[in-house]
Order: sequence, then C-alpha cells, then structure tokens
Amino acid sequence: MEQYLIDTNVVSDYFSASLSTTGMQFMDTIIDAIPNLSIITPIELLCWKKNHSTEQKVKDFISDSVILNIDSDSITQCVELRKHKNIKTPDAIIAATSLARGYILITNNEKDFSGIKNLRIVNPMRL
Repeated sequence: MEQYLIDTNVVSDYFSASLSTTGMQFMDTIIDAIPNLSIITPIELLCWKKNHSTEQKVKDFISDSVILNIDSDSITQCVELRKHKNIKTPDAIIAATSLARGYILITNNEKDFSGIKNLRIVNPMRL
C-alpha cells in the first residue's frame, strides 16, 4: 500500500468538510490507516485560531498521527530544494520529508509544490 504525507491545508479542508464526497472518502481511508504528518504540520495546526471543540479535534488528530521528524535524508532534500527552487522553508521541509520517504504528498497547494522532481502529489479537491 502506498504511504501518504498529509499537508496542513488538507487537514483544514477535512475538518471543515470542504472536500467533495470522493475527497472526504479518500481522506477517511488515509486517516483510518494512521495519518503521516511532517513535523511542520502539528506546529501549523496548533497555531490556528479555533474554538475549543475544534482545538480538541486537532489535538486528537495529531496524537493519532505519525509525526515524521526531520532526518538527515530530509535535510539533504530540503537543502537541495531551497537551493534550486523559490520555496518557503516549511513547504520545503514537507516536500523533502515526502521525497526522502517515498511518500505521496496530499495537498491542495499544488502551486507551491509544482516542478519538484519526483514529488508525487494527490489533491483531494480534484477527486
């Protein structure tokens, strides 16, 4: 089975149920199989301004996820991305984490990740 890395924006789309029925079903499957998140994603998620109920859902989601730390392969990938592409460091870390592990990145932010060689992307907004 393919492994996926979930970008922060997709978590937001999922919690707000703004994905299509097919997109929600796809994400249900990924989340039920234990979601993978870059170390960046919990930081971004916990900075959201949200009500108490949503904050607890986010915390529960994070605690049920595998948080992938930055390892030496991810650092190498991130440095190469930043040297050759105008990409923000958080996005570079997310892309590098996905590349280093051979995971498919789930994001609706295709623009920031476009042109990254070997990065496989699924946009649940397009399903």
